[in-house]
Amino acid sequence: MKIIVIGATGTIGTAIVKKLREEHDVISVGSKSGDYQLDLTSPVEIEKMFKRIDNVDAVVSATGSASFEKLENMTPELNAVAVQSKLLGQINLVLIGQHYLNENGSFTLTTGVMMDDPILQGSSAAMANGGVAAFIKSAAIELKKGIRINSVSPTIVEESLAVYGDFFKGFNPVPVDRVANAYIKSVEGAQTGQNYRIY
Repeated sequence: MKIIVIGATGTIGTAIVKKLREEHDVISVGSKSGDYQLDLTSPVEIEKMFKRIDNVDAVVSATGSASFEKLENMTPELNAVAVQSKLLGQINLVLIGQHYLNENGSFTLTTGVMMDDPILQGSSAAMANGGVAAFIKSAAIELKKGIRINSVSPTIVEESLAVYGDFFKGFNPVPVDRVANAYIKSVEGAQTGQNYRIY
C-alpha cells in the first residue's frame, strides 16, 4: 500500500513509519520535515498534497496542536489552535482526501486520553479529541468506495515522559510501540468507526 503519514517525525509518528515501512510505501509528512511538508490548518495545502501525491491507499494523521493553559486564562485565540489544527485539520484531511483516496482505502486520525480522563490545563485538547472521535463514528457510516475510518486515542507514552510527564501525574504510561500497533491495526485491518483507546 501507499500510505501518507502526517506527523511522521514525532515520537508516535516515527514509530508508526518504522512499522509501516516494513511492508508498505510510506510518504512521511511534517510541517517542516519529511518527504513532504504540510500546513495542516490550510485546506488549500491539504488539497495540494492530495493532488501531488497520487494513488494513495491510506492516510494516517499522528499530529495536531493544542494550547495547554488554565481554563481561567484560556482565550478564544488560544482555543482556536486546537480547533484549527487537531480538530478541523484532521477532519479536513478526510473531507478533502475522500475524493482522492483509492477504493477500499482508510483514514486513521488521532484523539487522546484527555477526552476520557481530564487533566489540568487540558480542556482545549480534550474538546478537539472528543470532536474528532464523534466525527469518526459518524463519517464511518457515510464514506463511499469502501473507505474505512478510525482513530487512535493514546495516553502518555513512556518515551515522552521527560517532556510531558508533569501534565500526567498518576497516569500509567504505555510504550510507543504499543500505540503504533493500534495505527497498524487500523490501516491493515477491516474495522471502521472505531476509536482505539490505548490507556
